[in-house]
Formats: sequence, structure tokens, C-alpha cells
Amino acid sequence: MQEQLVQEITSRVVAALQGSGMVEAPKRVPIGVSARHVHLCREHLEILFGKGYQLNKKKDLMGGQFAAQECVTLVGTKLRAIENVRILGPERKASQVEVAKTDAIRLGVNPPIRESGNTRGSSPIALVGPKGAIYLEEGCIVAKRHIHMSPADAKQFGVVDGQTVKVRFDSGRGGIFEDVQIRVDESFTLEMHIDTDEANGLDVGKTMGILLK
Repeated sequence: MQEQLVQEITSRVVAALQGSGMVEAPKRVPIGVSARHVHLCREHLEILFGKGYQLNKKKDLMGGQFAAQECVTLVGTKLRAIENVRILGPERKASQVEVAKTDAIRLGVNPPIRESGNTRGSSPIALVGPKGAIYLEEGCIVAKRHIHMSPADAKQFGVVDGQTVKVRFDSGRGGIFEDVQIRVDESFTLEMHIDTDEANGLDVGKTMGILLK
């Protein structure tokens, strides 16, 4: 009973201090768990699905991206495969495959941890669609964890594009992720992106992350 009373009094004091500006309120960030997916260029899309093929939108995502209805099969260097891997649109200048480390082990590949778009020297992988197949000599990565935010969010959080921060999770297992990259753009909605391995490792679920500098 006494311990509960102390906690209640402490909560009220902290709330009062936050209201006065003496204590900074925690900067919470929504979490989005990103599953394995593929980005395709026009040439590769047509090889996999046919000449003149256009992706069909399934769900809108931030920054003008969307999850397509179409999926492909990933085939690793040891002919191990993962089926029904979602394509994200719109088309890109270069094709790219993003997987979690567990996926990489299953496929028999060893992709580097990279920012999206940085595929130079990354792992080779094959993709199979309903009309054909392609082999990427490089293009498979594990996406570096990051936070999308608008310029207004960045100002509120006191961060800038390209900065790295820490994020704490008060989840089932709890913990801190370091080296989290900030990405700022007018088209972005505030959200941290982690992969399935990272989410499972800290039992993140629907927990909000707390940004630490």
C-alpha cells in the first residue's frame, strides 16, 4: 500500500515538472515492423511478369510507396527459397531485396546491413516470377534500422536528417537499439522501421519506442 502511494506521488510530481518544462517528456516514436520485401526496376518487372506489366496497388505506404498485390520467390545461392515475398512500388532505378538476418540464413546468403538504396557490393540473389526469373549479382541487404519523420517532427525531436540516435523499448524483454538513423522528408510520417528479427528479439509488438540522443 505504501509503495503504491509513493509511485502515485512520484508520477504526479513528474507530471507537474513536465508541465513546467523542468523535465522533458519522453519522445515516443511509433514502431513499424518491416517484413522481407522487394523493389524492382522496370526491366526486371517485365522479365518477371511480362512486357508492359504494371504493379497493382494493395496498400498505400508513406512517402508515395505502396505494397503491391504481386509477390515473387527469392532463391539463395544454395537453391534455398522463400515464396510469396511482397513487391513494393513504385518502380525504382535499381532492383533491391530486403530481408532479415534469419531470412538470409535460410536462403544461404550473407547480406550486409545497409541503408536502402545502397546495394553496391551486397549479396547476390535470384528472383522468380510467373513469367521469368532474374539473377542479381548484388542487391540483397539487411535494412539498417531507421526513423522516418517530417521536418516538423525533426524540429520537435531536436534531430536532423542522417543523425544516429538510440531508441529504448519498455517491452516484454526491453532493451535499447543503437545506431538508429534519422530520415527526414516532407512526405514522411513519424515511424521507426525495424525488421522482424529485431521486433521478435525485444518482443516489441505494438510498443512505442522512446528516442534517446
